[in-house]
Amino acid sequence: MTTPARLLAVEQAISDVVVGQPRVARQLLIGLLCNGNLLLEGLPGTAKTRSVKALAQVLDISLNRIQFTPDLLPSDVTGTEAFHSEGGQQQLVFEPGPLFANLVLADEINRAPAKVQSALLEAMEERQVTVAGKSYPMPDLFMVLATQNPIDQEGTYPLPEAQTDRFLLKILIDYPDDDAELDVIRLVRSEEGTHVNLESASVSADDIFAARAQIKAVHVSESLERYIVDIVMASRHPDRYANSDLRHWLIAGASPRASIALDRASRAVAWLQGKDFVDPDDVRSIAHAVLRHRLTVSYEAVADGISQDDIVDEILRQVANA
Repeated sequence: MTTPARLLAVEQAISDVVVGQPRVARQLLIGLLCNGNLLLEGLPGTAKTRSVKALAQVLDISLNRIQFTPDLLPSDVTGTEAFHSEGGQQQLVFEPGPLFANLVLADEINRAPAKVQSALLEAMEERQVTVAGKSYPMPDLFMVLATQNPIDQEGTYPLPEAQTDRFLLKILIDYPDDDAELDVIRLVRSEEGTHVNLESASVSADDIFAARAQIKAVHVSESLERYIVDIVMASRHPDRYANSDLRHWLIAGASPRASIALDRASRAVAWLQGKDFVDPDDVRSIAHAVLRHRLTVSYEAVADGISQDDIVDEILRQVANA
């Protein structure tokens, strides 16, 4: 079985236990293949945590869950130095926190204050943690997968822009439809008293690294590179499109990380389809997940009920017609 086929089997295995959310399984896989961090947003009970656990199980790698609460401290996440006795001598030894795992589930990340959220910044971007002036590398395979509730704002703290920008994708998880809801009931009933086994579709960390190497070789033409740049620039300079409401909807656009993320994610989308090149449909298929959390929306847009996804739709229309 080829590497793309094995990864697609992983996607199917996740979809089988996270019913009615096929788009979520695909975007989890894209984040993994792009070595990126993911922000999952959905209402309670929409299988955010279940999705992450399913991903960890098919990869057979370590998963640590950190429940973010207002009383959490940065050292509770990163770890701290403590005195240990060795040979009759007292010495400071670093004790790694739960952040040191292959997959880190930051559950309800917006329930912790900014100083705790910021404890993730270095690990998310530089794949290391600095404690008492000394840096400690994260595992070679490392991802932060954070969850948050979109409507429960009591006792929460907004994520700083510096942190949201470090998430490769923001995955929206909606309620399942009627048929999927029925499948959820039947699936959970069948699992009662049993252990869900996803080992038949498991892949190793080496398989992931091999896939990432292949994705690097996926070709992106100069015209597609320009298309990616035009999309991001449209979010920063909406005044270039005089016939659009973009200039009224946007306060600030996406950073250069968005361009990098759109390039990486588009190559992963193409690779999963067995292609060695990227086409415009690959870019458009992942643009919403890459951009939605990187746009600062105006009060006028909020008052008119315009969402980030609506703005991305408009950006794609305007860039296509330019």
